[in-house]
Parts: sequence; structure tokens; C-alpha cells
Amino acid sequence: MAMASLFLNTDDASPAALTDLCLTYVSQNLECFCVKLPDGSLCFREAVLFPQELADQLLAKMATEGLLNDSTVGVFRNCQYLRLRRACIRTARISAEAFQKALCPHRLLELDAARVNADLTIPDILQGLATNKYCQESLQRLVLTGLTMASLEEPSWYRFSALRGLRSLSLANVEFYDSGLVDVCCLPRLESLDLSNTSVTNLSPLLGLKERLRSLTLHQLKRLEMSTAQLLGVIGRLNVLQHLDISDDKQFTSDVARQLLAQPGILPALVSLDVSGRKQVTDAAVRAFVEERPGMTFVGLLATDAGFSDFLSGEGNLRVTGEANETQICEALRRYSEREGFVREALFHLFSLTHVMEKPRPDILKLVVLGMKNHPATLNVQLAASACVFNLTKQDLAAGMPVRLLSTVTQLLLEAMRTFPNHQQLQKNCLLSLCSDRILQEVPFNRFEAAKLVMQWLCNHEDQNMQRMAVAIISILAAKLSTEQTAQLGAELFIVKQLLHIVRQKANQNVVDATLKFTLSALWNLTDESPTTCRHFIENQGLDLFIKVLESFPNESSIQQKVLGLLNNIAEVRELHGELMVQSFLDHISALLHSPEVEVSYFAAGILAHLTSRGEEAWTLSPGLRCLLLEQLHAVIMKWPPPECEMVAYRSFNPFFPLLECFHTPGVQLWAAWAMQHVCSKNASRYCSMLLEEGGLDQLEHVHTHPQTHRDVKLLAESILESLQRHRARTGQPAHTSRRPPAQ
Repeated sequence: MAMASLFLNTDDASPAALTDLCLTYVSQNLECFCVKLPDGSLCFREAVLFPQELADQLLAKMATEGLLNDSTVGVFRNCQYLRLRRACIRTARISAEAFQKALCPHRLLELDAARVNADLTIPDILQGLATNKYCQESLQRLVLTGLTMASLEEPSWYRFSALRGLRSLSLANVEFYDSGLVDVCCLPRLESLDLSNTSVTNLSPLLGLKERLRSLTLHQLKRLEMSTAQLLGVIGRLNVLQHLDISDDKQFTSDVARQLLAQPGILPALVSLDVSGRKQVTDAAVRAFVEERPGMTFVGLLATDAGFSDFLSGEGNLRVTGEANETQICEALRRYSEREGFVREALFHLFSLTHVMEKPRPDILKLVVLGMKNHPATLNVQLAASACVFNLTKQDLAAGMPVRLLSTVTQLLLEAMRTFPNHQQLQKNCLLSLCSDRILQEVPFNRFEAAKLVMQWLCNHEDQNMQRMAVAIISILAAKLSTEQTAQLGAELFIVKQLLHIVRQKANQNVVDATLKFTLSALWNLTDESPTTCRHFIENQGLDLFIKVLESFPNESSIQQKVLGLLNNIAEVRELHGELMVQSFLDHISALLHSPEVEVSYFAAGILAHLTSRGEEAWTLSPGLRCLLLEQLHAVIMKWPPPECEMVAYRSFNPFFPLLECFHTPGVQLWAAWAMQHVCSKNASRYCSMLLEEGGLDQLEHVHTHPQTHRDVKLLAESILESLQRHRARTGQPAHTSRRPPAQ
């Protein structure tokens, strides 16, 4: 089992394992449990003895989530309470000093230091491990993939040969030379060696391991200076070799694979051979080779001309990587997840298969995710992967995917959008995948970050189809954000300007389409309880534009509802009331107050309720107009039939509380009470709970018992109080004290 996956729950359809949740919490909140030492490193406040396996898992979790650094790795200095045996520090950013102090004192069996930062070199690691005499004998597996060799010549006590217990060593993607190979081949117990993409020119030293080397990986040896005959002369003498990888994703012209397959009797103990990417490989030659070695379990044939016969389908006991069918492609993604070229090749072939998939395939999506995680900065991988993600999650397929898997893939899509902001096709792929009800509504991910990324795309592109999707995504995301996040997003002036630009385009074209509706919804959600966004709207001639929209589409109730919903948000901001005290604007609102559509009339009434709530002294138009509007407001509300479904969603009841205190304008109170009664009756679990949390019980009881309360308002208040009583009886939820004193 790879160390990096020790703590992972492989069943994404199940809840996360309790161990994993606890380790995540500890790693993300480490400072809460620790004190900081004078050198900046952390140390647990209390001496807690971790089971050895959990100590390994905590280290791997911190490394995987990017939380392992010079400070946090300090918790592992206490070998008595956190005992490490299988240490994974992949991609960590730690110095040589921190590595030596925190990890080298442990009695390690394995160390995976793949792709750690350049400050920690291979000589640093070897020197540190050599200081622990136990490690010299106990360390069995060492992974140094992608690390730096500080210089070509190191003192002898930095050498690999000091680690006499080593059985498995990976030096893939390291500037590793012939002199180092001579040293490595002196290791007395070495059985597995990976020299992929190193600078070795001569493999003759491997003969020193011919009686014990069981696994040899020579993927993409770019500087090898041996002829094919010389190379096979060395490989052929490795008597106990069981696993050989001579694949090459750079498509070199060497015929080593062809000659190896044609050489009778070579490597009789072989059970696994990888020749992916090699030329002149045929099905017949591979079959003959395998049949001569009946114990073979794997053949790698991706990016070759072989693998298309039934014998090599990969469906039976013989595993095969290739491109002939789904089984071969998935095997390639599984085995080559860290090889950029092969991942790209496999994803390219997978894409053509995913077009016709009719059932959810979380098993395949996991493999795509693996490639995306391992190659975040490789455009071709992200491009092919994002296209596959869309095909695997489109329409109803997303409904059959585990939520945690969708959460992971969504975050990876956002990372790709951040990394390649100017690549139109990649951005399009990601937007297509994001535009899914299942993902937008149910899957946890960073919605605030997603909204910003989609908005940035929208500001830089004019593609009409993609524009529709982008504003649809933003409108849904904005409704899911917290009030603070919505305000922060809407405070970006360019966002409001761009959305208003789209509305202006549609109004000028006199077109009602999905893009216009989504854009209006986005603006409506962004202005909700966000005074800054509302101010941006007014300052960018939004009011004049929305009046034009109302005039352009007088019979479109869905457009009217969205426009009035947004203007309702503007009307909640008292500082902007002066901008709305315009006779022509109020004429429109007064007319829409009498709309036969309750949804339209409701929002028109809300605007009037807010504008008239502050009393005569704040009203800048004719006093007679105010009295007339208040009379109409009350009369219209009393005629509304109860809507069949929930027609509006609220983040909080805070905007309604000041309206409930307007005892001299019962029409204003009536609208607020009607609104509260409506949502509480349609969605009691959400809104009754919210109302109790925000101190609404005191407010409503005060309104209900106040001598000046109009009978119509009192009846609605009584209905809401009954709903609250039923909710409390059902849930046991306590009532919170009102945040504001009731008006006297």
C-alpha cells in the first residue's frame, strides 16, 4: 500500500472515516493543540501517545494537504509519543535542519520524500538518515522521486551504501549519474530500483545486483549510451528479475522492446513487462513472449501498435495497459498516474469512450481525478481531464456520483481555471462541468472562489452560449454564499458593471432569454443585504436600466419579479431611498402593485413598504401620494391569495424587524408580517428556526399585544406565533432574546 494513501477512505459513497475526519481536524488546527518553541516549531501542549499507525497517517495527511512545514513538522520531534515508521512527506516544504530534527531520530522502515521542495536535497536526506544508526539497518524503502542532487560529488558518508538495509529505492526524475549507480549497486539487500528519467549512461553496475534484483524500472532513460545489444546483455543476466519497465513516453526510435521480445529464454522469472511507448511491438511477439512465461500477470502496451488482440484484451488474469478498450485505458491511468505523457495519452483515448457512457462511472472518474491531482500545471493533462469530467458528470450522470468524489473533482476544476485563466477551451470545459444542478446545489466546494473565477471569465469573453452558462452558475452560487461573501463579491465593481452590461444588451435587443433571466437573478442575489453592491448598482445607472427593462417587457411576469426583487434589496438600504424617490419610478411600482401575479405584486409592495416606513419627514414627494400608496398597499395585500409554493428565499429576517415597528403605517407592518408568515408556513424547519435565532419571537409578541396594532396585522402575527409554537414543540428549539428593543 502506498504511504500517501494510508489514511484515505476509498469508498467515496460512504461518510468519511472518523479517523480521517479527526486527523483532518488536528492537522488543520494544529496550533490550537500546540505551543510554539523559540525556534518557531510547534510542540503538543500535552504529551499524547499516538498509536504508531496514526502517527504515520497524521504526517501523511499534513503532507498531502500542504500543511507540513518547518513549524508544523516540529510535533514529530518527540519520538516517544509520535513514533513514525512509514513516513510520507511528499511535496512538503521543509528545510534540511527541520527534516533532521523531526524525522531522522525515528526508527523508519520507509521514507517517501517525492517532490519535496528544493531546499531539501538528496545529500541532506542521506546525511540525516546516516546520523541514526538504527535507520542504516532498518530503512527498507526510500522514494526520492524528483529531488535535487546538490552536487555530483558528495563525501562518502553521504552515500546510499550507508543504508545497508535498503530493499527498494526510487530515483525517478533525479539528475543521477553513473557514479551514483555504482554506489547504489553496492547495497547488499536491494531488490527494487527505479532509475526512470535519470542521467545514467551505463547500466553495467546493475550486474552487481544480478542475484537479488527483482524489480527494475528504466522508463525514459534519456542519456543511455549503450547499444541495444549491450543493454540486453546486462538485463538478460539479471537472473531473478520479475518486473521490468523499459517504457518510454518520448517515442524514441530504439528497437530494444522488439529485440527483447524476440530473444528466447531471456528473463525466465519475469511476471511483469512494460514496453509502453516503444516502437515495433506486435501482438504476435507479445503473445509468444507471454506464453513462454505462463506466470506473467502484466504487460504495458500503451502508445504501441500492440494490444488489440483478444489474448491481450486485459480482461482476464493478464493485466494490460493500452488503448484498445476501456479496461486497458483504465489500467493505464491507474499505473501511470505520475507519468505525464502516459496520463495525457490515456485521457485522450478515454475521452472518446466517455461520449457514449450512459451509466455513472465513479470508478473511472476517480482515475481522472488522480491524473488531475498529479499534474496540476500540465495544460494538456488538464484539458483532456476536464473534457472527460464533463462527459462523466453531464446531465443525470452526476446524480449517480458520490458527493465527496464530486467535491474533489470540482475543486480540481477550479484549480485548473485558476492555473490557465486565458485558455478558452479549458475554461469552457470547466464551466460545462460546473453548470450542473447536482454540483451547484448539493456538492460542497469553495463557492466564493468559484463565483469569482466564473465572473472573471465572464468579463473577458463574449461567447453567447458560454455567457448563458456563466451567469446561470453565478446566479446559483450567489444564492448559496453567506451574506458576508455575497457582499464581498458584489463589492467588486467590475462584477456589477459586467452584469449590467449584459442586461443592457438584452434590453436593447428586446430579447427575453435564459441569459437575461440568469443575469437578473445574479444581480438580485448579489444585492441581497449588501449595501455596497446596491450602491454600485445605483451609481452605474442600474435604476434607469431596470425601468427600461420594465418598460421593454411589460407582459413578462418572470422578468418583473426579478427586477422588483432586486429593487426591493435597494429599498432596504435607507441611504439610497433618495435615489428611489422619483415620480416616474413610483408610477411604475404603483402600477405593478396591482399586478394579478402575486409574485410581482409582492415585491412591488415591498419597495413601497420600505420607502414609506421612515415617516413623512423622510418622504420627499407629495404627502398625498404617500397616503394613497399606503392605502393601496394595505388593500392589495389583503387580496393576495396564499401562494401554492415558496416564492422567495431569505437569508435573514433582519430587514423586516424595523418594518414591524411602524405602528402608524399598518400597511408597512402588514407586508412584513405577510412575508414572514408566508415563508414560515411554506418552510417551517428553515424559517421558524431562523426567526427564533434572530430574536423574532419577542418582536412578534410585542406586535401582537401592542394596542396600536391593526387587526389585520395582529391576525398575521398570531398565525406566525402559532407556527413558532408548533416548531418549538416539535424541535425543542429555545427562543433567543430580541436583538433590538421593541418600539414604545
